[in-house]
Amino acid sequence: MQPAISIQTVSKTYKSGPPALKTVDLDIRPGEIFALLGPNGAGKTTLIGICCGTVRASTGRVLVEGHDVVRDYKAARRRVGLVPQELHTDSFESVWATVSFSRGLFGHAPNPAHIERVLRDLSLWEKRDAKIITLSGGMKRRVLIAKALAHEPRVLFLDEPTAGVDVELRRDMWVLVRRLREQGVTIVLTTHYIEEAEEMADRIGVINRGELVLVEEKAELMRRLGKKRLTIDLDAPLAALPDGLPAEQLALSEDGRRLTYSFDAKAGGSGIGTLMERLRAAGVRIADLNTEQSTLEDIFVELVHDERPAA
Repeated sequence: MQPAISIQTVSKTYKSGPPALKTVDLDIRPGEIFALLGPNGAGKTTLIGICCGTVRASTGRVLVEGHDVVRDYKAARRRVGLVPQELHTDSFESVWATVSFSRGLFGHAPNPAHIERVLRDLSLWEKRDAKIITLSGGMKRRVLIAKALAHEPRVLFLDEPTAGVDVELRRDMWVLVRRLREQGVTIVLTTHYIEEAEEMADRIGVINRGELVLVEEKAELMRRLGKKRLTIDLDAPLAALPDGLPAEQLALSEDGRRLTYSFDAKAGGSGIGTLMERLRAAGVRIADLNTEQSTLEDIFVELVHDERPAA
């Protein structure tokens, strides 16, 4: 099956500074929701700009449903809807006028029924005659989404669509994205919100300092969420792990006062009971126990952790 988006050896370097985007190879499947996570400045917006044809790649190419975004720009762009981070729109136009105009920009004939459906889906119908300048920030964000959907794109890019908006809009967005996916639209979402990716995505990519460091099925990431850690505070420090303990799952702190035992909570048995018996047999006295479960945020932070050199 042809990918909805094929990103082939794409990189971007501006005239000053380090590469904004290192070599990226990625295929995004038709009808999937792909979440791209990364800190500020990681390269998310640059990659989306290249995919939409608004930023020229230094190397490589991007195909949208087989159409090159540079050589066949019009055909590729017609298939793409983009919701940018910035709240740029025509302040003195009405909601209806600006959304309808966006449809015409892509060469589509007027379709008032479709525009009405989009506005109703985004709770904008009652504001259809209001000027953009009179709307709240959350309503302006909804207008941007409506403009991106006006020409019925097959691929929708959402660049931090819920950043700084209220919980109601975020929930409405989740409902709308699921509905679009049911209609066969491919969704690419960038977000700072881990729960947003966890709620909606089929696959998750993590980008840091211009490098795509992880692309994985959400189900596999959720399997990794089953990892738990048991921390064991010791009554007296240990110089080393006693013999007969599971060294591959057990770590001793530098001061010898804490053991950390990692295990899969979804597996048939945690092995904690056996561990406790072996510790008692080895004469290890326990002061306290605590368990904690890793989260998707833990995995994300670990992947993008910036190991800065010492000053």
